[in-house]
Amino acid sequence: MKKQKMENNSMSLDEVIKKLEKKGINVTEALLDILSKEDPEESSKERINLAEKYMKESEDYIEKGDAVQASEKAYKVAEEIVKALAEKFRTEEYEEFLKEERWYTYLLGKASKSLSKKLGYWILDGWNAGYDLHVWGFHERKYSIEDIKVSLKKIEEMLMESKKIV
Repeated sequence: MKKQKMENNSMSLDEVIKKLEKKGINVTEALLDILSKEDPEESSKERINLAEKYMKESEDYIEKGDAVQASEKAYKVAEEIVKALAEKFRTEEYEEFLKEERWYTYLLGKASKSLSKKLGYWILDGWNAGYDLHVWGFHERKYSIEDIKVSLKKIEEMLMESKKIV
C-alpha cells in the first residue's frame, strides 16, 4: 500500500513524525499540549493513558537492568500525572502553561504543591520521587535498579490515585 503524502509536501505524516522525534520533539506530548488548550478534560484523560504507557516502559527497563531509562520513564509518569491533574483542576500553573505555551519544570513542581493541598500529599510524594529519578537516575546516572524500585512505588501510588480522579 502506497503511503499517502501530505498535501503540498513530499513527506508523509510518518516521515514528519520521525523527523520531529529525531530532533528530540515528543510528538504525542506536543499534540496533547495542543489538545489541552481546546479540551483539557480530554487531554487529562489521555495524559493518564500516556502515564500508564510510561509506567509499563519503566518496568520493562527495570527488567532489562537499564536504570537510566527506567528512571526517565518513571519521571515521565509523574510529569504526565501532574499535567493531567493541573488541567483537570485548572490550576494557576495550568493557566501559566496556557500563557507560556509550555510546561516549565518549575510550573510542574508548583502544580504538585498546589494539587497536594487539594487532593493529598501523594501527588507531592510522587512528583518528588519522579524528579529525583530524573536528576539522579537519568542525568547523573547514580541510581541502581534497587534505588529506582523504591521511588517507583511512590510513583505507582500517584498513578493509582490519579486514575480514581481523572
